[in-house]
Parts: sequence; structure tokens; C-alpha cells
Amino acid sequence: MNADVLKTAHTIGSRALRWLHDNADFGTLPTHTVVDFNDRDGAYKPLGEAALATSLMLRERVAGPGDLAIARDLIDFAWGQFQSGNFLYERQVRHPLITDPLETYAHFTRAGLRHEQMDRLQEHLAELRSVHGIELMPNRRLAVANASRVAGVSRRFDWAALAADTWLGMTPEPWVIDWMTAYCMTHTVFHVTDWGAHPELLPADIRDYLRIWLPVWVDIWAEVAQFDLVGELLAVDACLPEPVCDAQGWQRLAAAQREDGLLPRDADPIDEDPKQAFKDHEHTAVVAIVAGTITLARSLGTTTVSVPA
Repeated sequence: MNADVLKTAHTIGSRALRWLHDNADFGTLPTHTVVDFNDRDGAYKPLGEAALATSLMLRERVAGPGDLAIARDLIDFAWGQFQSGNFLYERQVRHPLITDPLETYAHFTRAGLRHEQMDRLQEHLAELRSVHGIELMPNRRLAVANASRVAGVSRRFDWAALAADTWLGMTPEPWVIDWMTAYCMTHTVFHVTDWGAHPELLPADIRDYLRIWLPVWVDIWAEVAQFDLVGELLAVDACLPEPVCDAQGWQRLAAAQREDGLLPRDADPIDEDPKQAFKDHEHTAVVAIVAGTITLARSLGTTTVSVPA
């Protein structure tokens, strides 16, 4: 990757991080929430997404000291919202067949934040046939597998079979991809590689397929100003053994990002109410941080994590 791309990726990610941090109080859990929190797309899911982005920053450590301090503060804020893990534990113990507590918890463990009861509970659940038989979409099964790997849960998975069962694993006709399938495709790559830590784990046929079609998809969704999806696709590019996309996708994101760091999810008007703007565009900020972090780490060759199970 050339120096201009790296500078742009760093600037976009850093601005998005600061916007996310400055507006974090708009994403707090309701005080009455204890266990039965059904609105996953309210504050619960965004807090987990913020933990993902900041955990990757802390894993890679390619940001400057100021940004790393902000990342630590933001993940500590999210951990506090989840009652230092008690919220996730209580949610999981009462709903043993849902997967989001483990998936969310894994982001915190990546940053060294653990909950002893949650660890014991996950080891117990891993022994249950019922848990192994949970009905999930193929890319969601990969999500659980990677969360288990990151959190250190004693489960073994057939990664090749899991990847082959996804839309991407079938290396299908690329021109029939739709918006939601594109998101599923990106997460197949994220989970197999643990968000860029292990690009060598992508099966060869998937790597070859993405080398051809990923730049095409970036161009298509950049043209229609789907900035959130463009960011995800650029993150996929950084997860490949050899990135293949040019600078144009990053340039489109840079042109769309506001001075305060808000990166619009699309071309629709931005709500001037700060709280609503946060709700609408928080995910795109997370995507920008993730894409920028992985891009810098891969270019600098700093990605180091434990050997995958």
C-alpha cells in the first residue's frame, strides 16, 4: 500500500475514533436494564461494536499514544456499561442458546478484560449438544467459532467446512451479490482471519475469488455512496494476504467524512440532532476504525496474536 493510502486510512480512523469517544454518552444502556434487554440494536449492540473496534486498536498498537489512550478509555467505558461483565454473564446464563453474549465478551477478552464466571459458564456450555446444534446462518457459525477462539473456550471447529458453507465459500456468480449478502461476505472473511490477524487462513479459492471481485464491489458501492459497506470491503482487503484495492475507495471515504469525524453511512441527509446522528452513523465510525487499524497493521507487519486453534 502506498503512503497516501496509509495516511488516509490513519486519518479517517483517528477522526472516527474521536467522534465515537466524544459522543459515547449517547450510547449508554438504560439504567433499568438488567438481563432481558430485547432491543439489541438500541445501545447493547453498538457498545459491543465499539469494544470490537477498540480491542483491535489495542491488539495492533499501530495508533499513536493519544489514540490508544482514547481506545482504552472507550473500551473501559463499554465494559463499565456491561457491569464489568456481569450483564453479559446474566444474559447468557438465562438464555444459554443465544450467542451474542459470547461474541460480545470476546472483544473484551482480546483487550485483557475477563469475567471469571463467564469463563466458567462458556466452558460448561461448550459441552452441551444443544449448544453445538444451535441453528445459525453459515457466517454466524463462523462468528461463534471465532469468538470461542478469541475467548479461549475449549471448542474445536472445522474451519474449512464452516467457510465452505457460506455464500463466499461457494465462490458464486459475483454479479448477483446484494447489499445484505455483501455484509455477510465481509464477515466471513473477518471471522476466518480474526479480523486480519491470520490472512493465511483464508482458503485459496476464496483468496483468488476476492482478488478479482473485491475491487469491483468497492467501486460499485462507492459509486452509490454506501460508505459503511465500502469501509467493510476495504477492511476485507486488508485481511487478504496481498491487498488488491486501489486508493479510490479510501478517497471516497475521506471526502465524505466531516471535520468532526462523523462518517456518513450513505448519501442521505445527516440528522442535525447529535443523538440521532450518533445512532445513525455509529456503525460507520466502527467500520472506519476497524478498516484503518487493520490496513495500517498489515502494511507495517505488526499483527501478532496467539496461534489459532
